[in-house]
Amino acid sequence: MVSVPRLVIAAPASGSGKTTVTAGLMAAFAERGLDVSPHKVGPDYIDPGYHALAISSAASSGASGAGRSRTGGARPGRNLDAYLCGPDRIAPLFLHGAAGCDLALVEGVMGLFDGAAGQGELASTAHVAKLLRAPVVLVVDASSQSRSVAALVHGFASWDPGVRVAGVILNKVASDRHEAMLREALEGCGVPVFGALRRTRAVRAPSRHLGLVPVAERHAEAVDSAAALAARVREGCDLDGLLALARSAPPLSGRPWDPEEEIHRAMAAVPGAGGPGDDAGGRGHRAARPVVAVAGGAAFTFSYAEHAELLTAAGARVVPFDPLRDERLPEGTGGLVIGGGFPEVYAPELSANEPLRTAVAGLAASGAPIAAECAGLLYLAHSLDGQPMCGVLAAKARMSERLTLGYREAVAVSDTSLAAAGTRVRGHEFHRTTIVPGAGPEPAWGLVHPERRTEGFAHGDVHASYLHVHWVSVPGAAARFVNRCASPAG
Repeated sequence: MVSVPRLVIAAPASGSGKTTVTAGLMAAFAERGLDVSPHKVGPDYIDPGYHALAISSAASSGASGAGRSRTGGARPGRNLDAYLCGPDRIAPLFLHGAAGCDLALVEGVMGLFDGAAGQGELASTAHVAKLLRAPVVLVVDASSQSRSVAALVHGFASWDPGVRVAGVILNKVASDRHEAMLREALEGCGVPVFGALRRTRAVRAPSRHLGLVPVAERHAEAVDSAAALAARVREGCDLDGLLALARSAPPLSGRPWDPEEEIHRAMAAVPGAGGPGDDAGGRGHRAARPVVAVAGGAAFTFSYAEHAELLTAAGARVVPFDPLRDERLPEGTGGLVIGGGFPEVYAPELSANEPLRTAVAGLAASGAPIAAECAGLLYLAHSLDGQPMCGVLAAKARMSERLTLGYREAVAVSDTSLAAAGTRVRGHEFHRTTIVPGAGPEPAWGLVHPERRTEGFAHGDVHASYLHVHWVSVPGAAARFVNRCASPAG
């Protein structure tokens, strides 16, 4: 049994202010010197970046140890997605990310009870809160209402007895009089008010076609916003009361998720594949750990922290690089991972870096494994909005008016560096671009739900697709990829 003080920050609907309130709470508690562990329900990559920045920026405010874990490193924002990773992994992943913390804060997704379409509570904030046995604090957009707020909160608190709605933070409050009316209405509701935050434009994060602009693109401005959020929360919220509520969460049973154990288990399930301790696995007798280059920087900001941990556990030396700035791949690159992001925003700059584009094309031609998803798919294409890209794939990409969004079930059509043919996965699509053709002669995936179509490209040892897959649910993918780095095809 493990005791972790924790809160889930939820809302009745999207747009209520969950992200700004959560980031403000994280910064405010970190400024107090607490080791805060940030988490996000769902597949979103952008909000965890704001969480991590809110906590780490508190270190510059002078609080001793603020924004640092007990081991001295900054805690990354981590996702808790019961659809992508499975309900049984939520508590272990949480315990892994929150190990040794003073307080864990989990930002919800959409409305409290909104989950995967047509699958009940699966992957909803409420579902994750129940899996974590965590108290829920409801962030309510109080604009344009007064006494009705009590009916709203009462409905959410009583809808599912398994979800403990234990507090409310009133957001977008207009005035002292408005706050007094709201508090009076909630007095008989049985759900205490832990804060009231005034309307303000000073700390709004800019948005564009896929939501908030990532932290990496506006770091200095985001740091200032985090400081303003912390001040706003300090002034408007009962931090002592919220911390006491977090500490009331019961102990969690089970063991933390362990990437080393996952890799050993995945390799043991493959006859003759060996494991991380021998030549077929990751470390052990191998003369040198293969270098896996991972794209980063402002154009490629979408990545789950556990992916690098799994690659490392499988024996790789993970080396980040920035396709906007670096003209060469890291020395000794044996494999390349290009995650999601916004290459469409930086298409001219990515295209202008011809030396790196040539290096990536050469790496693919050599037979080295490359795993690319969404933004990575666009970067490997022949062109993006008319700008030359790496030319690894005989496909052209462009911006589209249509947003493609949602969970997917898929099966690997071809043997690739990530999966053997027949491997079933759950993934997520989130893009406003299109690529022609949408699938190569050897597709990466066959989508089976909610629609049936082939998607992506299996070209040599290149796996390129729009589908975001959380490798925690298929740890064999990391082991397979690192093995291919040791013995590339061709």
